[in-house]
Amino acid sequence: QAQLVESGGGLVQAGGSARLSCLASGLTFSNYAMAWFRSPPGKMRELVATIRRDGSTDYADSVKGRFTMSRDNAKNTVSLQMDRLKPDDTAVYYCAADQNELGYTIYDYKYWGQGTQVTVSS
Repeated sequence: QAQLVESGGGLVQAGGSARLSCLASGLTFSNYAMAWFRSPPGKMRELVATIRRDGSTDYADSVKGRFTMSRDNAKNTVSLQMDRLKPDDTAVYYCAADQNELGYTIYDYKYWGQGTQVTVSS
């Protein structure tokens, strides 16, 4: 059974950096597109970034130029490097996986991690 486990959340000051990781197991990782979503307090879950099997990426406009998503197929992991963090980046961050590479909504991803909290203080 597929499992995704996020790590790396915590409390960060505005302007600082944080790095999230997601370890996948129980699936052929290289065959899956991966994504990071986030749930800000009181808001719907939203897409942050996606990475396709070939390593190409897409980002939400709100994080473009500040966040970088990468994958390591040898280690079955994806990472999200978050720089110049803002209080508006405060959210629970979720890792997601699906074999369909065209997914941009929560309905497009079959497997989900449990989430990790990132809090950015002003």
